[in-house]
Amino acid sequence: MIAGTATAVSGHVARRQDARHRQQAADQAVHQPPPAPVDVAEELQKFAALRDQGILTEEEFAAQKARLLSL
Repeated sequence: MIAGTATAVSGHVARRQDARHRQQAADQAVHQPPPAPVDVAEELQKFAALRDQGILTEEEFAAQKARLLSL
């Protein structure tokens, strides 16, 4: 009988801890600050400089430009 009680109590404790952890994770997700706004012109200039230096291809630059303009 003691072993059964111990098992029941430990199961109850584990369920309470799991519920508490899930609630804390949900609270953190809700209270995260929004991402900082992107300065599209500044980012485009950075990518253009990388393209001009030969670090990015024209296709990579175009993909980044399209991504930035869709924000």
